Amino acid sequence: MASRLIMAVFFVQALAFGAWLPRIPDIQARLGLSAAELGYALLGLPVGLLLALPFVSIIVGRTGGRTAVLWSLPAFIIAICLPAFAPNGVVLFLALALAGLAMSTIELGMNIVADETEKRDGVVIMSRCHGFWSLGMMVGSLTGAAAAHWGLAPQVSIPAVAALALLVGPAVARRLPRDPATGSAGSEAPVSGLFIPGAIMLGICIVALASNILEGAAADWSAVYLRQVLGADPGAAGLGYAAYSLLMAVGRFNGDWVRSRWGGVIVARSCYALALAGLLLVVFAPDYPWALAGFALAGFGGSVGVPLAVSAAASAPGHTPAANVALVSLVSLVGFLLTPPIIGSVAELFGLRAALGGLLLPVFIVAIAVAFTLARRQSAPVASAA
Repeated sequence: MASRLIMAVFFVQALAFGAWLPRIPDIQARLGLSAAELGYALLGLPVGLLLALPFVSIIVGRTGGRTAVLWSLPAFIIAICLPAFAPNGVVLFLALALAGLAMSTIELGMNIVADETEKRDGVVIMSRCHGFWSLGMMVGSLTGAAAAHWGLAPQVSIPAVAALALLVGPAVARRLPRDPATGSAGSEAPVSGLFIPGAIMLGICIVALASNILEGAAADWSAVYLRQVLGADPGAAGLGYAAYSLLMAVGRFNGDWVRSRWGGVIVARSCYALALAGLLLVVFAPDYPWALAGFALAGFGGSVGVPLAVSAAASAPGHTPAANVALVSLVSLVGFLLTPPIIGSVAELFGLRAALGGLLLPVFIVAIAVAFTLARRQSAPVASAA
C-alpha cells in the first residue's frame, strides 16, 4: 500500500508541473520575449532551487520525508500556477523562483520516502516511482497541448489541472506511513546538501545529471523547437514532450525488472546509447515526424538515469543514505532546471537546433564514458545500480 501511495504522489506532482510546460511558447509570445529573454526568465526555477539548496536537505532530514511532502506538495502545485499570470519577464522569473523553492523540497521528500519504503518493505520501486512521475508529466503535457490546440489561455488550463492535483495529492500524501520517530533522514547524521562527493558519488551524480539535463531541455524547449524550427502547429508541438514522457515512463516501469535481470551498468550503457541516437535524430531531423520520433527515443534512453542513480547513491559509501540521496536529487534537479535557460542563451546566438546539439550531445558522450568508469571503480552492489 505504501509503495502505491508514494507512486501516486510522484504522479500528481508531475501532473501539475507537466501542465505548465507546453504553454511556455504561448507565455513567451504573450510577453514578447526573445529566446534569450525567455532563457533568462526560466532561470527562476534553478535560482529558487539553489537558494533552497543549503537548507532543504537539513529541513527534510529533521522533519522526515512524509512531513516534507505533506506541506511542500500543495505549495508547489499552487506556485506552478503563478508563472501563467506574469505580466513581464521579470515577474515570470520571480514566479518561477518561488516554484523552484517549493520544488526542491517536494522532490527530495518524495525520493526519501521512496527509498525508505524500499528498505522497510523489502521492495524495489524507485524506477517505478519515477515512471509514475514521467507518466504524470505526459498526462499534464497532453492536457497543456490540448489546451493550446483549442486556444485555451494558460491562465485557465494550468490552474484547472492544479485544482485537480490539489484535490487528490494532499489526500494521498496524508495516508503515507508516518516518518520514523527520529526523522526520516536525520537518524544517523545531520543531512547536508553541500558535502564534497567522493569519486563514486561524483560519477553517480554525473550519470543522473545527464538524464535530467536531457529532460530539462525536452520539457522547456521541445514545443518551441517543434513550432519555431519545424513549423508544427501549437497542439502538435506540445506532443514532443508528451512522446518523450510516454517512452520515459515505459522505460521506468520496466527499469526495476530489467536492472534485476541484466544489472544496472549494462542497462545504463544501452539506454544512454539510445538517448544519444534520439538526440541525433532530433538535432538533424528534416521535418516534424522525425523529430517527434527522436524525442520519443531520447525519452526511453534517458529513463533509467535518475532512478538507478538514486538507488546507487543510497548504497554508496562515505555519507548517510539520506545525504547521498539528497545530493543526487538536488544536483539532478539543478541540471533539469538550469539547462533550459542556457539553451535559450545559446539559441539566441546560434539557433535552437545548434544549441540542442552543441550542449546535449557532449553531455551524453561524457555520461556513457562515466558509466564505463563506474563499472570498474564501484563495488558490485553499487555498480549494479549505477
